[in-house]
Amino acid sequence: MQKYQLTDPADASPVGVFKDSTLQVLYNQLVNTGLTSSIEAFKIGATIEDLDLYDLTEWVKYADNQDVLFVYQNLMKGSRNHLRSFYSQILSANGTYAPQFISQTEFDAIINSPKETGSW
Repeated sequence: MQKYQLTDPADASPVGVFKDSTLQVLYNQLVNTGLTSSIEAFKIGATIEDLDLYDLTEWVKYADNQDVLFVYQNLMKGSRNHLRSFYSQILSANGTYAPQFISQTEFDAIINSPKETGSW
């Protein structure tokens, strides 16, 4: 954001407060569900990464700047790693998770592949 002199849209917002009412409702629902148990918290974590991967895959299609594309690709790598971790915790707690935003095929490929590392 500094390089391109962009203003951080979340800079002045308190944690958990969103200007977008759809995001606010989703956030409130996810937090309330995640507070019910550890396994539900792991499922919420997986859901967030699932949605992030879906959104980032869409945004990559329109990225025409190499810096932005690099950021999106690294965010996707992080989300895949987080999804693997949350899914592992869900399985350890004898739970299940089915992807809600990405395809089952993409989900299976992610959870059956090793942790990714990156270069900066």
